[in-house]
Amino acid sequence: MSKLKTLFGASAAAQAASAALPDGERVYAIGDIHGRFDLLTDLLARIDADDVARGAAKTRIIFLGDLVDRGPDSASVVELLATADFGDRKVDFLLGNHEEVFLKALGGNLETMRFWLRIGGEETLLSYGTPIELIDRGLADELVEDFLPRVPSHHIAFLHKMTDMVRIGDYCFVHAGVKPHVALDRQKPEDLRWIREQFLNFEGGFGATVVHGHSIAAQVEELSNRIGIDTGAYATGRLTALALEGSERWYLATEGERG
Repeated sequence: MSKLKTLFGASAAAQAASAALPDGERVYAIGDIHGRFDLLTDLLARIDADDVARGAAKTRIIFLGDLVDRGPDSASVVELLATADFGDRKVDFLLGNHEEVFLKALGGNLETMRFWLRIGGEETLLSYGTPIELIDRGLADELVEDFLPRVPSHHIAFLHKMTDMVRIGDYCFVHAGVKPHVALDRQKPEDLRWIREQFLNFEGGFGATVVHGHSIAAQVEELSNRIGIDTGAYATGRLTALALEGSERWYLATEGERG
C-alpha cells in the first residue's frame, strides 16, 4: 500500500480503502491476460496458495476480460478457463472489448475482421492454427472462412456466456469502466467494454469503487473512486490480481518474461 500512496496520495488511497466486502467473502479479480497462458497459470497458482494460506472463506474469482489477442497463446487461455475446475469457488468472466470483436469476426463480419487484425487479432488467429500466409494476404472473407471451423464449439459457448458487470459489497467489477453520472444498473454494455478517458479522468463517485482493466498503467492505479489493474501483461510479463476481504486489500502479480 505504501507504494500506491506515494504514487497517488495518501488521501485518495484512504478513501478507496473504506470500501469493503460482506463478511466471510474473499475475491480475487484478475486483469487483462491477452493471450499470456504462461502468466495465467503462474497467477492462478499464486492465488491458490494465497487462498489456502488465509484460511476458509467464500472465495470468488473474477476475470475482468480481454483474455485474448496480442499475446501468443489465446487459444490455450480460452481452453483452460472454459474447462478448468475451480472447485467450490464461484468464478465470473467479464466480456472485454477484445472478446466482443473476436465474436463479431467469428460471426462473419468482414469489417470487424479487418479491424481485429489491427488490434491484436493476428496473434489469436495464429494460436488457433490459421496459416501466417493467409493472414499476410489480409483478405477478410478468407480469414473468416478459415477461422470458424478452427474454434471449438465449447470456446464459442464459453465466450457467449460472459457477463458485463459484477457487484459485491462496495465494489463494482467491469472490464473498461463506467460512464459518469449514469447509475450502475443503467450502464450500456459498450461503455462497460470500451470507455476510457471519460471514465479515467472523472474524479467524482460512481456509486461503488470500480475495479477495472482495459487501460494499461505501469503500476496498479488505486484512486478514491476506481482501481485499475491492467499492468500490460502481454508486453510487461506482469499479470496482476487484486485480492479483497472485508476492508482489506492486497495484490498478487507475476514476474514473467516480457512479450
